[in-house]
Amino acid sequence: MAQKPTSKKSVAEDPRFAQAVQNYEAGLRAMQERKFDKAKAHLQKVAAGSSRELADRASIHLSICSQHLERTAIQFRTLEEHFDYAVSLMNVGDYVGAREHLEKLSRQSPRADYVAYGLAALDCLTGHVEDALRNLDAAIRLNPTLRFQARNDSDFQNLVEDPRFTELLYPDPGAELPSEPIFPEEER
Repeated sequence: MAQKPTSKKSVAEDPRFAQAVQNYEAGLRAMQERKFDKAKAHLQKVAAGSSRELADRASIHLSICSQHLERTAIQFRTLEEHFDYAVSLMNVGDYVGAREHLEKLSRQSPRADYVAYGLAALDCLTGHVEDALRNLDAAIRLNPTLRFQARNDSDFQNLVEDPRFTELLYPDPGAELPSEPIFPEEER
């Protein structure tokens, strides 16, 4: 009996492989966006798939996702300790991570002057001038001595030429702070 020639599907024609590649690419995109939970879900599908080569690559990326997720699960004993961590993220240029932590702190303790000040500095560093001025105004209202700190803080270098910044840091002598914020909170 003659054997029929078996037609083997090419890798590109295999729908399971194509799906695995899509999941792998989605996982990498999520990692680049620092969405490690989402990346982990995509990469776990790839690791459980039939393509050994993709599964091996996905396993490496899964390990990286797990490391990042463990880091974000850090427990802080105090608000100040959590704030210091957020500032350290800002100092190494992880502005997205710093913003996540500072916004969380702001929700936990909306009257913490140092959190509003930290958000103002971060906003300034990331080019969000209006938000920087609004947060700095809020920080100074909570603690007027922060006005002196801001005068020498290099994080506010981008605002030096802005007259609104000057008005916040060098108010008219004898003028009291208005009862309403200079920069009202806007809808985001």
